[in-house]
Amino acid sequence: MLTVLRDITPDNTEKKALLNTAGAFIKKLNSKLNKEGKAILGGSVAKNTWLKGDHDIDIFVMFNKKYKKEDISSILEKRLKNLGDINKISGIRKVHGSRDYFQIRKEPYTFEIVPIININKAKNAVNITDVSPLHSKWVSKRANKKILDQIRLTKAFCKANNIYGAESYIKGFSGYTLEILTIYYKSFSKLMKEAVNWKKGQIIDVEKHFDGLNKSKESPLIVIDPVQHDRNTSAALSENKFNKFIELAKEFNRNPSREFFIRKKVSLDDLKGAVILKAIPLKGKNDVVGSKLLKSFEFIAKRLKEEGYKIDDYNWEWNKHALFWYFVKNKTLPKKYKHFGPPVKEEEHLKKFKEKYKNKELKKQGNRVYIELKRENPYVLDFLKKLLKHLYLRDKVKDIGVLKE
Repeated sequence: MLTVLRDITPDNTEKKALLNTAGAFIKKLNSKLNKEGKAILGGSVAKNTWLKGDHDIDIFVMFNKKYKKEDISSILEKRLKNLGDINKISGIRKVHGSRDYFQIRKEPYTFEIVPIININKAKNAVNITDVSPLHSKWVSKRANKKILDQIRLTKAFCKANNIYGAESYIKGFSGYTLEILTIYYKSFSKLMKEAVNWKKGQIIDVEKHFDGLNKSKESPLIVIDPVQHDRNTSAALSENKFNKFIELAKEFNRNPSREFFIRKKVSLDDLKGAVILKAIPLKGKNDVVGSKLLKSFEFIAKRLKEEGYKIDDYNWEWNKHALFWYFVKNKTLPKKYKHFGPPVKEEEHLKKFKEKYKNKELKKQGNRVYIELKRENPYVLDFLKKLLKHLYLRDKVKDIGVLKE
């Protein structure tokens, strides 16, 4: 693991450059806040768990409690506009959320500036983001240098295997959840060994205060927030990503390798035999755009299955554009298919079915009747070309088409 750690840990030069840039930005921002609050470093940089080459810098602007009923996003926006040369470099991008926050790009760094109310206990939070500095404090208190290295291994492992991120279009593990898990198990290797025994509904409770959790927010894995006992930090985790983590852990335990920490770019050669679609995403916030892409991807898979195509495997990835791929086992369906009507005992419905298809020969299978209809598009590519014109997809993607079969 030493070789992997060298590959994923920022060296002293990278650390110094990033921290100096962040420090200068925070100092300038604080000079514009007029004693309304204080800007501090947050996220993985504050916890010292960020990975080599990751240039995202989280800044929390903690407003005094007297501002808890005011629109602190608007106040922060005005202060950011007074930063001068920072704006000339990139401008300010407002990101809408439960409370609006802002992004400023200064190559090679992206600052994410989040307004919060300064609190010392989670129960005093006005918005979920107010608790974020408490997360940083907890991790910093519980993690020594050895654990910080182990956290980096866990994050790199999940990023390389596309299960990192709690965004709605990913439904994977958040960085904070991975930090908690690694601290709980004390090392990456122990986490891998224990994860193979996880069952759906597994509870991880580091501080042993599991009470009052909202049951509606349960997920395959329940990781109790150490600073907020009624919150599951892995609430966004899908069953698919949960199961994938367990399978990856099994593979890693059988054959530990640095390959598990290297993100593999999907090439068209890797997808030989698959039907591949290329989707051009709409512009907007990543979470919203990604969610629309995911819905499009799942809609197409569902309709393929409903039509009768058997899909062995399917997946997608998104960079500048999105690729959807489907390994379709039977790319040609029979020219005719059975269209089933109601059960024979449902006389009223059966009568209507007969009237509707009075020119068709009525046949029986089990306790139901059916007729044979001609399939419009028995070949999968013809079916997809028509499907891609569906109204459902029009507000989900800018454009979509068949790339390769």
